[in-house]
This record gives sequence, structure tokens and C-alpha cells, in this order.
Amino acid sequence: MTTQPNPAAMQAAAADGNANLFVTLRGGFPADLDRTAIETGDGPPLRYSWRDIERSTAMLANLFESLELPAGARIAVQTEKSVEALLLYLAVLRAGFVYLPLNTAYQSSEIEYFIGNAEPSVVVCSAKNFSWISRIAFSAGTAHVFTLNEDRTGSLLERAAHHSDIHEPAQRSRDDLAAILYTSGTTGRSKGAMLSHDNLASNARTLQQYWGWRDGDVLIHVLPIFHVHGLFVASHGALLNGSKMIWFSKFDPRKVVERLPDATVFMGVPTLYVRLLAEPGLTREACRNMRLFVAGSAPLLIDTFREFEQRTGHTILERYGMSETAMLTSNPYRAEDGERRGGTVGFPLPGVGVRIRGDDGTLRTDGEIGGIEVSGPNIFKGYWRMPEKTREEFTDDGWFKTGDVGKIDERGYVHIVGRSKDLIISGGYNVYPAEIEGYLNEMEGVAESAVIGAPHRDFGEAVVAIVVARPGASLDPASLTAQLKSKIANFKVPKQVFVVDDLPRNTMGKVQKNLLRDQHKGLFADA
Repeated sequence: MTTQPNPAAMQAAAADGNANLFVTLRGGFPADLDRTAIETGDGPPLRYSWRDIERSTAMLANLFESLELPAGARIAVQTEKSVEALLLYLAVLRAGFVYLPLNTAYQSSEIEYFIGNAEPSVVVCSAKNFSWISRIAFSAGTAHVFTLNEDRTGSLLERAAHHSDIHEPAQRSRDDLAAILYTSGTTGRSKGAMLSHDNLASNARTLQQYWGWRDGDVLIHVLPIFHVHGLFVASHGALLNGSKMIWFSKFDPRKVVERLPDATVFMGVPTLYVRLLAEPGLTREACRNMRLFVAGSAPLLIDTFREFEQRTGHTILERYGMSETAMLTSNPYRAEDGERRGGTVGFPLPGVGVRIRGDDGTLRTDGEIGGIEVSGPNIFKGYWRMPEKTREEFTDDGWFKTGDVGKIDERGYVHIVGRSKDLIISGGYNVYPAEIEGYLNEMEGVAESAVIGAPHRDFGEAVVAIVVARPGASLDPASLTAQLKSKIANFKVPKQVFVVDDLPRNTMGKVQKNLLRDQHKGLFADA
């Protein structure tokens, strides 16, 4: 039986018209607030009750309100994963401000752009990065910079400890902004996807029903909390359902397998499933209490899909979503709704529209491949301070052009067959070649470069760079890689760099990346 949100809390929220996402999530908390909400799966054994979540988020929200921030203030966060970092997110929502999560791998040039573009009033970072992040933030006009560490220390918690643990959630409307998620642009310029309280709340409610969340569910949380999958899909699901989370700050396949008997739900990117399969302890017995394994953020290889089913007796549920939309489609949870088909991302979720547009501009209904367009209450409001880009990405009748290429088969299953431009998804993270090429082309001795993705069993795709030297210059691949590591996040750094005499081009002079991908498709066959 699916657990419903707390009636009293939901009625109170409806009565005062408060659409704050925090109020929605809190409506799912159990009546007994002393029950365990989160326990740590690694590091020191810690237990957090639902009352701890209520009190801690209140204190943090009161701290933010004491700063007298402007309406709609952004609070940017780049910290290591911790329960306190999740509480920080909830407190930002509770106080009615806008949450801006930043990948922990981002380096100074990337952080400088994000802070300059979003102009946050508050930045929270790890103490180890305070010196350089605070310099960037204060130069950009940020008024407050706090620290938060994974061991529950830092100036943020020290300041919050002096505030009351009682707080009335800020009034927010359905369309008010709740979060901004930066997603790399195909031109190398990152775009801030603006997500409203209703975008996220509606998607959480839909997934609660569609994935059969029930009383007694326990989620193993292993994902980062700076993007949609870990922060929204996983965390919102457990919170809205009043379900306990077993919290891992870092993914450790052996420790996760040990905790599978204590859980019922697991969510991961394909890379994590590959690593779980490498553990001898992953057996049907270990998964005896599990009811749902969800995969997303990157394509799941059919071999991984089949091997996992053979080893565990469980069929992985694949789904499809984006930073701009949260979840769009899902393979069925219930057998009566259909089978879970490997290589597909299932059906459009209730309330979500999915259609295919051909290269000639006409809509496809015959299983032919084309651009994927979507609509629904979960679709974002647009890109932060990019009105022209926003207009470009929406059709005249209001559908969002995802940039993905796919088809809908005769049974209604959605297939993702490619991506527009040259997007690479490595280990679940989006990598746009244009950004990396921009850095490479600025390096001494580099005439031009092309960045592609090559198939990789562990990461799905691995980043590969092909570089042409200027006349008379000598390039060292290791040196180019080292320079990139100081400028961009590690997941964007090429796994291999090749120096060649020239790049293949068509008659119009455009680099033929399809030929480069064919040439290097077996590069990581033995990885």
C-alpha cells in the first residue's frame, strides 16, 4: 500500500496556499518524528530522526532570514556530500530562497563563471576551498561565505546553532523559483536551468505513485547531491514517503552490498551497477528484501541489464530525465503496466507529453527517429538570464526541445538513440566537447582540437581528445592533460589525448567527428 502524505500537514499547506516544496516534502514525514530518518552507511555511525531534520532545517532557515537577503536570493553550495548538506538544501527551500548546487569537481574558472552569472547572496563551500572560493565570491559581490565540512564542522553550523529551532516555512507560489541547476552548453557556455517549486513537487508526487513507494521502504542513497538524480529523485522520494535513508557519502560497492538486506530501494547510474556486479557478494540472497533498482543519467548497456537480472533476480528499471525537466519517462514498475525492456526508457510519466519531430519539421508517429520534445508540469521555467536561448529551446506551442534524438516504438516505449550536438555522458555526468576544445585550443602549440566520446564499460563513455599541433610545435599529451586538470572538473578531462597531423573534414570544412568516433570506438574495449 502506497504511503500518502501526512493529511494534517497537507491540509494546513492547502489552507494557507503555501506551495513551498519544503512544505510538500514535510507533508510526508511520519507522525512519530522520533523515528529514524537517516542513518549513515559509511564513516562514523550516525542516526538522524525526523525531528532532527525539522529542528536543524529550522535553525538554518532562521540563520538565512537573519541575513536579510533580497527576495529570490540565490544560495550557491559546493560541499562534499553529507547529511548536513542535504539539510542545508531543505533549509534553503524552507526559507524561500533559491538553491544552486555546484559539482564538487568544479575548478576555479568554472566557479568564477557560475558565481558571476548567478550572483548568489550566499556561498557555502568546504573549508579546504574557502581561501580561493571566498576570493571569487567577494570579488563578484557575494555578501556571505560560509563553510560546511563532511565531518559536521564549519562556520555555517556554528552560526546556525545560535538560532531558534522553530520556523514557519516561507510562503511560496507554485511558479516561484526553487533551484537553479547549471548544465553545460553546446557552445561551452553553461546554462542555468530554473526549476520552480511546482516543477519539483509535481515530479516527486508522480514518481511516488508510479514507482510504488510504500510504507516501510528504505532507500540506499549513494548518489551525489549536486544534480537531479541524487538531490531530487532519490532524496525527494524518500522524504515525501517518510522513508528511511541509508546514507553513503561515497559509493563503496562492498559496503553497499552488505547493506542491501536492510533496504528496499536503490538508485544509481550505470557505472555503479557495473561496480556492484564486480562484487562476489551481490547475490539473490543479498537482494532478498529489495523491491526496486532504478538506473538513469546515462545509457545502461544491455549486457549490464541482463547480467544484473541473472545475478540478483531483479530487473533494473531505466528512466529518462534531464536537469531542465526532472523525470520524463520510466519503464513500468508494476507488471500489469508492461515489462521493463532493456535498451528503452519506458513510457512517458503520467502528465508528461513526449513527441518526436523529424528532420523535416513534421511530427513522427510511426517509430521513425527524430528530435525528442516534451511537455508537462515538471518542465523548467527557462534558462537563467538567457531569454533568447530559452525561446530557441521551446516550440511555438510550448514544448521543450530536449536536444536528444529518439523514437517511440509500436508498443509506446521511448528509445534514446543519440544526442544532438556532441554531448558525451561519462559516468552519468554531461560533458560538452566545445568547452574542453576551447581550453585546449588556447594552449601553447595547439592549432585545433576535437573531443569525442568513446564507449567504455565502466563510464558508459570516456572523453577522448584529438589534437593538431601548430607548425614547428611539439605537443606532449601528458602535459596537455595536466594543464586541463588545473582548469576543469576531473570528469571532463580526457582519458586519452592523441596528437595527429590533421582532422578529417567534409567538403564544407567541418570536422567529421563521426569518423573519429568510429576510429576510436574500440579504444577502451579492455577497460
